[in-house]
Amino acid sequence: MRDLLYKNLTFPNLGRKIIASSEVADKEGVHSVVRRHFAYSIKPIKSTVEVNHKPYLYVLKVRNTKQKSEHFFCKMKGSILAVNQGKLMHILFLHTLNVQLTASAKVSEQII
Repeated sequence: MRDLLYKNLTFPNLGRKIIASSEVADKEGVHSVVRRHFAYSIKPIKSTVEVNHKPYLYVLKVRNTKQKSEHFFCKMKGSILAVNQGKLMHILFLHTLNVQLTASAKVSEQII
């Protein structure tokens, strides 16, 4: 069994876009939930002095053998300067990845 959910939200007047997806699957005794999230925002700026965003990376991995589960989370934030039609643009972005793996209930019952 595999369930997919996909969202695409666009706000052209605000210069923003959000894309999110979620996948739930049961395969070979493993129940997995994978969530991805991507968002960006574009803002015109006058000079690079206005830019004060620093890149950010956060990674978390947790493994629990007693509960037979694993969790992985990664979050990245950053920004890019670009020129479009002679205008200086500041592009802010955010990516997240969240993965949860657990033993399926059917497999856990067979072990006990």
